[in-house]
Amino acid sequence: MPITLLENKRIVLAVTGSIASYKAVDLASKLTQAGAKIDVIMTDAAREFVTPLTFQSVTGRPVYTDLWQADSSGGLPTHIAHVGLGEGADLLVIAPATAQTIAKLAGGFADNLLTVTALAARCPVVIAPAMDGGMYTHPATQANLKTLQERGVILIEPEEGRFASGLVGKGRLPETAALIGHIRSILGRTGALAGRKVVITAGGTSEAIDPVRYITNRSSGKQGYALAQAAVDAGADVTLISAAKGLPTPFGAHLILVESAADMLKAVLEYSQNADALIMAAAVADFRPETIASQKIKKSDDGAGLTLTLGRTADILMEVKAQRQQIGFPRICVGFAAESENLLTNARSKLERKGLDLLVANDISASDAGFAVDTNRVTILEPDGGQQALPLASKSQISEAILARVSDLLGDA
Repeated sequence: MPITLLENKRIVLAVTGSIASYKAVDLASKLTQAGAKIDVIMTDAAREFVTPLTFQSVTGRPVYTDLWQADSSGGLPTHIAHVGLGEGADLLVIAPATAQTIAKLAGGFADNLLTVTALAARCPVVIAPAMDGGMYTHPATQANLKTLQERGVILIEPEEGRFASGLVGKGRLPETAALIGHIRSILGRTGALAGRKVVITAGGTSEAIDPVRYITNRSSGKQGYALAQAAVDAGADVTLISAAKGLPTPFGAHLILVESAADMLKAVLEYSQNADALIMAAAVADFRPETIASQKIKKSDDGAGLTLTLGRTADILMEVKAQRQQIGFPRICVGFAAESENLLTNARSKLERKGLDLLVANDISASDAGFAVDTNRVTILEPDGGQQALPLASKSQISEAILARVSDLLGDA
């Protein structure tokens, strides 16, 4: 699936001699599918594990293996092309990076195509170490990594786990999703929201009936999580306040898990006190049981039903409105209106009552938009009466459009 941030980005993926090089194949494939142009460099040792043809097949681009040979069969187009590989790239990612390659980079060696390219690179350089046993924690490796980081090289820490040797420890290359998360975070650092603090809410809150049961709504949290990812891609410092379950957290977002509307209210007021923008994409319950049973409620043998008395939950956006009037934060506030009838009328009323800067209205009665699906169709309303209809698109694309409007509103403030 295309990812806007990655489209037409040229990434040099350098692969060294580790059993984890099979993960680099998947990384190259997924980045290519996302729209990036991947130029692969392989060391001699890497070719003992994976063939260049494998990478060429998933990227559709040449694979470079030889510093000295100038041809199309693993060599360079010209004898100085390594300079172009390094200087013309948006990012150089060395994954997996072995202890040997890390030592060479720290020492400034230039004895193969990878090390020469790394020295010539003017783009950010990222290393993702992968090695067996106690090699990663060895003082020599740690000293080399410290040297590289002091020079501005970005480290993707390996994970704990079982190695091919059967040993267990720290040194496993992260999975593809985590690697791409790191890459997106790095590429997005200079985005339109760089240096901005953005708070986003997601999911449907749960209001307890007893220790076992609760009432909730159909919100999956997908739109909120897509907004968080889009904000990270735009360079923002993102806090995601979520009542959703089972969704992968966008890499780089600070996740705050909540359950009830009261929990969400407390978190929103706390984290939006110095926020540039608050985007309330969560479907907060309007009602909650007035009393919560301390023990599980049992069915009676006489077939009697259960009557619940519901009370109102706090109106989070009204509380935020009051906070903004007192301290001026968050600077920008965006609300969502999920409606099943009179969409624009009800949404416009909410926009005005709650003092919002933007309101995103979506019709939850449509089967291809709104709750639990990956697409949405929304209308963005403005206080001055303006509105922008966004046609059916992925929730990622909808999120990017919303964040673009937020960026415009923030301007140079």
